[in-house]
Amino acid sequence: MSSNPSVSRPANLHAALAVPGTNVAAQPEVAPGVVGTRGALQGVILAAGRGSRLHPLTLTRSKAMIPVMGKPMVARVLDMFAENGVHEVVMVVSQEDVEIREYFAQGGDFAGTIQFVVQPERLGMANALALTAPYLDRPFVLSACDNLIPAAYLGAMLQAFAAEQVTAVLSLMRVAPDVVSRTGIVAWDGQRVRRIVEKPTLEDAPSDISSLPLYVFGPEIVPLLDKVPQSPRGEYELQDAIQMLIDHTQGVTGVFTDERLQLTNAADLLSLNRHYLTTGGDAPQLAPREVGQHTHLITPLRIEEGTVIGPGCVIGPRVYIERNCRIGANVLLKDAVVLRDTVIEDGRQIVGEVVS
Repeated sequence: MSSNPSVSRPANLHAALAVPGTNVAAQPEVAPGVVGTRGALQGVILAAGRGSRLHPLTLTRSKAMIPVMGKPMVARVLDMFAENGVHEVVMVVSQEDVEIREYFAQGGDFAGTIQFVVQPERLGMANALALTAPYLDRPFVLSACDNLIPAAYLGAMLQAFAAEQVTAVLSLMRVAPDVVSRTGIVAWDGQRVRRIVEKPTLEDAPSDISSLPLYVFGPEIVPLLDKVPQSPRGEYELQDAIQMLIDHTQGVTGVFTDERLQLTNAADLLSLNRHYLTTGGDAPQLAPREVGQHTHLITPLRIEEGTVIGPGCVIGPRVYIERNCRIGANVLLKDAVVLRDTVIEDGRQIVGEVVS
């Protein structure tokens, strides 16, 4: 199969395109992605969000396509799926996000298939998931495009789904009081989730346990999505569908984690790139087109192709420079992210910032 596949565009608005990757059977062995007798799982990624808290970084590309050490955030979510044997993915995107479709049509980094589904209006996670229903025929993993956890943790969620004969497994994490009103909070009895509330006040929260945007669902969730009422903020909340699932099946459990990476603002983008720079999991790249005299490059750092760096600069440590940037003379960059096509004037000192 070609690594640069042709792309068909079905007439159905919700089925934007399907992108085949390389032959899965030809890939190295990975975790099987098989849950008991339920078969190989599918994956769903919700990537239609506007990313308003990342503004102005999302003026020219979606949150899903913001780079983390040279790879779009959504591609790193796909890595997590692939490491657990999930190779058949449905991805919900916005109508205007052409770049994400082009990226994977040109090969991307995913050895599997991606079916793109367009969400015409941003009406919440339950609405987005409902649009994928025609493509779901078995249990599936659901993730937001801005949430990363260790691949082994997703494996533990899959094991819980197989072992306990449940209808859903939620990703659970204890959170600080100031986070409670910004996330979904659950009531947990030690074995099952008994209640889930979206963004409660601290006084109304059933616990300090958050449900992160990573789930393993059986097919039982799908028919409930169309029954979700519109919330006061005009969206269809996935938590309402999960509460229906709890009420109908008493079969929703959870697996706890204390480790999570997310992308909601510029500070998160700095943290994500610092994480991948310092953990050494990615191949290093130092590919500037030109480096001026007396410029010092201090690792760990990544500099992509087409970038020109002037004389007398200090670049690093913990710096990621995306492609085709222009760095002037006598510039200091430390603990920084410089996004594509950026021009930095002579003499600037940039520490702990994202520059675009």
